[in-house]
Amino acid sequence: MNLEQQFLNNSVQTYIIIVSIILVSFLLKRFVSRFFAGLIYTWIDKKNHSELRKTHVHRLIIPIEQFLIYLVAVVALYELHFPESWNIHLFKLTLQQVIESSVKLLLIVLLIRVCLRTLEFISIILEQKAKLTKDQTDDQLVLFFRDFFKVILYIIGFLLILHYVFNENIGNLVTSLSIVGAAVALSMRESLENIIASFIIFFDKPFTVGDLVKVNNFTGSIEKIGLRSTRIRTQDKTYISVPNKQMVDTIVDNISLRTERKIEMDLQLSVATSADKLTHFVQFLREEITKEKSVLSHVVFIAESGKQFHIIHVECFVSLDNSLFDFQMLREKLNLAAISYAGSHQINFAEKG
Repeated sequence: MNLEQQFLNNSVQTYIIIVSIILVSFLLKRFVSRFFAGLIYTWIDKKNHSELRKTHVHRLIIPIEQFLIYLVAVVALYELHFPESWNIHLFKLTLQQVIESSVKLLLIVLLIRVCLRTLEFISIILEQKAKLTKDQTDDQLVLFFRDFFKVILYIIGFLLILHYVFNENIGNLVTSLSIVGAAVALSMRESLENIIASFIIFFDKPFTVGDLVKVNNFTGSIEKIGLRSTRIRTQDKTYISVPNKQMVDTIVDNISLRTERKIEMDLQLSVATSADKLTHFVQFLREEITKEKSVLSHVVFIAESGKQFHIIHVECFVSLDNSLFDFQMLREKLNLAAISYAGSHQINFAEKG
């Protein structure tokens, strides 16, 4: 066989070399892809846990294989001369230009796909490590930056396609986009403020995922902190979204960070109640509260004496070690004790109006 024989403007030897390179890369693709996936995993997880490695490394192998095979094929086929007989025009473009643009498009798509899969791979490993800590802020931070960098990769992919596939000048495009972006930024000021507020929440940490908070007359648990809003599961089991700007600008009561729970009662008694009965009632309440071991501190006193009613004010601070149910039961017990004492000592509560 004459290796110098020409076929479609290329020698047989050239075809043999190119096919050999592609075959060798096809045989080595699994080894190379495993090497790069393992290298990335080792870079993320220094301890190199074998179980996590086996579970997650395979996520990167197939995308890397596809990209490497395609990259080698493109580099090898680049040495071929395009047959002049094929150089026809399609919509003011030659067939060669169409093929080159299609090849570049697929290469960019595969590259971005590998980058996205690598980003997901890294986020999964970091999520596994974040779950080992009690603080849930790092869990949400991983998800936040995963979504953020995904958007960045999509933008980079879009610009690469415009430049290499459609031959657009990115510099001029970026200049044009900056002018348009300024106008868009003005119209989307509220959304941008929410995005900035999300960064403030992540770094200032006034609350984290799992905290019980009270904001805008709603009380619930933080389930997710997003780029634009914070999702809260309320005590009524509804699911609400509060813009991050409001979470930063308004007063947020982080109930989870309280050191104690507070019971507060105002007993309004009839003005006909004598001072002696009021004194004994106050003493009774103090003794009842003292019996409760979960009460850390308390105060009971006559807060007001007026024309319409007398007020006995009660404040108790209860340890957070007690469950919410026990806390509510203690509140109920104190109320029932006050009602029982008032009934047995002919003490009337004031009537409204």
